[in-house]
Amino acid sequence: MIATFLALVVKEHKPIFAFLLTVFVGVIIFIFLIDQIAMIIHMLEELAAEANINLAYVQTVLQIVGIAYIAEFGAQIAKDAGQGAMASKIELAGKVLIMVMAIPIISVIIETIVRLIPS
Repeated sequence: MIATFLALVVKEHKPIFAFLLTVFVGVIIFIFLIDQIAMIIHMLEELAAEANINLAYVQTVLQIVGIAYIAEFGAQIAKDAGQGAMASKIELAGKVLIMVMAIPIISVIIETIVRLIPS
């Protein structure tokens, strides 16, 4: 909150400093959250192992979630910089990467459904 108010005050005189402050604070917040993110990932991997779920699928889903968060963060930075068109392209790239990462999971689901359908 303090950084937000500070960025608003600084923005009137030095817009580039306000932008850099916003990016810096976003990175600092992300760094503070790394421990919690690691704990969540570890817990999900343990649950998957107990449920006999292939860890490759869990890791793929976690990578997809990571791509979504990184793309959103990048798009928000671009929007803060006044680059709406660039933000849209970052979001599109994130969506395409998510689809590429999801193909193995989608193919396994389709194969499972086909096996369940009687011939």
